[in-house]
Amino acid sequence: MGKVIFQKTGEDIEDHIISLRSLLDRLKIPFQKGDSVAVKLHWGERGNTSYLHPRYAREIVKWLQKHGTKPFIFDTTVLYSGGRRTGKDSLKTAAEHGFTKNYLGCPVVIGDGMEGRDVVDIEAQFEHFETVQVTKLVEKVDGFFIFSHFKGHMATGFGGAVKNISMGFASRAQKQRMHSDARPVLNKKECDKCGICVDSCPTGAATISDDEYPEYDLEKCIGCAQCIALCPQIALRILWDTDATIFQEKLVETAAAVWRLIEDRTILVNALLKITADCDCLPGHNPQIAPDSGFVGGYHPVALDRESLKRIGEEPFDRTHPGVPWKRQFEYAEEIGFFKGD
Repeated sequence: MGKVIFQKTGEDIEDHIISLRSLLDRLKIPFQKGDSVAVKLHWGERGNTSYLHPRYAREIVKWLQKHGTKPFIFDTTVLYSGGRRTGKDSLKTAAEHGFTKNYLGCPVVIGDGMEGRDVVDIEAQFEHFETVQVTKLVEKVDGFFIFSHFKGHMATGFGGAVKNISMGFASRAQKQRMHSDARPVLNKKECDKCGICVDSCPTGAATISDDEYPEYDLEKCIGCAQCIALCPQIALRILWDTDATIFQEKLVETAAAVWRLIEDRTILVNALLKITADCDCLPGHNPQIAPDSGFVGGYHPVALDRESLKRIGEEPFDRTHPGVPWKRQFEYAEEIGFFKGD
């Protein structure tokens, strides 16, 4: 379960594509001819420039088709305002970023449906969740290909295969359940009263009037952390209602519940390219914190994320997001039987 394959790459996209092809040819295929295969990836938020170019996805699609399967790519809708909150907006954003049927050679699908209702509750039976709510695709398709952009994340330290399965498969309700302990806290010395936090809040929890500082109604706040992520002055930080490790555990539990259903019919690849400070959910500038490394492929999300961190090193993530207890993901995965370490 922990076997991983690393493929080093050069500096430009042509080198990347050659390396990706080499890695794909080294992977064992759990699919049969005629199988429907859902390729899970992230096509970037509106205004984001750090997402992976659709050319990588096209290579994966071609490889799957070469082996006689019927691939399609998908992502799910999100909690916050922006270009992916509804299925219609998300498909528009995907098209603007080049993720179209014509370019990829396969359908582009919203995993939880155009209205976010194509979801199912599956068994978890963990400390935080007895059940988790995820896309119905876990019941509908023959196999999965998890293609993850490995990079930093303000709440989890890093984001890779585990997060792509957890947040990526989750319904909006499940996403909210995972985020429910996160709240914004304002440093007035840094705030310039620009109002971006108010504009980005999907529930109206953030308000501002006249020349006053913004205020946050924590009863209305759903913890999506979009205001924190988008603050140009970095005047907001996450205040956890509980221990900061709880979010890591909720993330792992959701991924573990999904993995029970898909592990025998799934392969995974992490792209260690454009390793940015934060996730592809953010518009605007997103600085790179480590050089391109290559691709990691394999058959278990925890193994891939662990190897990805080993290849890149912990320092860039600890420096960018100090104090985030990301190591809890690996500890907890072993505690709940999601992954057996060496």
